[in-house]
Amino acid sequence: MQFLTGLLSIDKSLQVPVYLQIANGIIGHIRQGTLKPTSALPSSRALALGLKVHRNTVVAAYDELYAQSWVDVYPQKGIFIASNLPEVSPRPIADNAPQLLSYPEKTHFDVCENTLSHINLFKPASGLSIAFNEGFPDTRLAPVDLMLREYRRFAGYHFTSKYLLYGPEQGSENLRTELARFLGETRGLHVNPEHVLMTKGAQMAIYLAAQLLLGKGDTVIAADPGYCGANEVFVQTGANLELVPVDECGIDLDAVEEICKKKKVKALYVIPHHHQPTTVTLSSERRMRLLELAMKYSFAILEDDYDYDFHYASSPILPLASADYYGSVIYIGSFCKTIAPGIRIGFMVAPPNLISQATKLRRIIDRQGEQLLEEAMANLLKNGDITRHLKKANKLYHERRDVFCDILNQQLGEHVSFKIPDGGFAIWMKYLNGIKPKAVAEKAAVMGLAVSAGRDYYFDPSRESEHIRIGFASMNFKEMEQATELLAKAVKKLV
Repeated sequence: MQFLTGLLSIDKSLQVPVYLQIANGIIGHIRQGTLKPTSALPSSRALALGLKVHRNTVVAAYDELYAQSWVDVYPQKGIFIASNLPEVSPRPIADNAPQLLSYPEKTHFDVCENTLSHINLFKPASGLSIAFNEGFPDTRLAPVDLMLREYRRFAGYHFTSKYLLYGPEQGSENLRTELARFLGETRGLHVNPEHVLMTKGAQMAIYLAAQLLLGKGDTVIAADPGYCGANEVFVQTGANLELVPVDECGIDLDAVEEICKKKKVKALYVIPHHHQPTTVTLSSERRMRLLELAMKYSFAILEDDYDYDFHYASSPILPLASADYYGSVIYIGSFCKTIAPGIRIGFMVAPPNLISQATKLRRIIDRQGEQLLEEAMANLLKNGDITRHLKKANKLYHERRDVFCDILNQQLGEHVSFKIPDGGFAIWMKYLNGIKPKAVAEKAAVMGLAVSAGRDYYFDPSRESEHIRIGFASMNFKEMEQATELLAKAVKKLV
């Protein structure tokens, strides 16, 4: 017993439970050969006394070892290291097969590498000391404690195990019911659960809609500058992308109608609130005209309302889908901005005939969503937790927007211009006096600040923007001051 006590080290300050520290310690010494197969372990009472822990802690450690087959338990005799250890060394495919020292860097078969040439895969953080992102929520505000509360609640239910099995491809019925109610209260959408499909974020919903609506040679309209993530999806279907400009009232509908007169348009993609990247909101007049154009020319409207819940200056305009009497609109949204980007819950709202087809396609891609996560979200909506969180977050982000705009004016007023956005998480800012975003980004990087270089806003990847999208929501006041001070220094080096 004293021998084993000397081998094990317990640190109660760690987040790892003590019983797992004991179990992992014993496993480690078995692997090293210090503890041999069939050798006896001390009783739980004796080991607990030696380690100065509660006996139940050692019992839990032994239970863990038994569950993993590291020990054998013999009644009236005791606990022994298993004679047949659970880790088995694999055999090579053939005795004379050459040893593979490294995994191949390239396939032996052909892979077309041009079809997704515009996709910008996720890149880790730059490593710079501070960064202006493109406009994300502050993950420090995410109601993680409320999510964990719901998970713990489910852990105590006798029916929880059913949520670990395969479930409805369309998504949790509870979540679709609560979401339909929430959308009705906040967006004026008179929908039922059968109108809703749960997805992994808004991006999956865009992909599903594009795959169902578009084929090779079809025409789809989108704004430029616009959301490159959607444009990439449309191009991948083989469709022809027609681009229209954006002004202070949203996408140019005169340009849209000119395209419709010349070509058969299958779909139009629009971000009505806080357009990505320009932050403008589509006016009421243009919304009604767009619905009329969709009816007249029989094209689908993909309405991406990714951050509808965040408005500061005035009451928001209801979505296009709230006034859609003809079934022209596919409404897309998510909770990735409401809670955090890593919480991948999105949704598509459309007439049931399209939802049925989208559900079948979603099943092929991902079978279903995460049932426990969806059930937890349903409870948060039902209990009003999401509504309360949104009210608090809106108040804080409103304050951050105002403070950030003041800081920009104080430190960079003569070198930049911008319009204060009505909502969202970012500002569309233009450098003045011929200053180039790329040059600013290079100077700022030397100082430890990451900021946009004005790329990836236009469909043409070589086109550089005079503007940059600069996020404020994820920064507290001190971080804003520090980042803007560095940005100002970088700009003034170029004046």
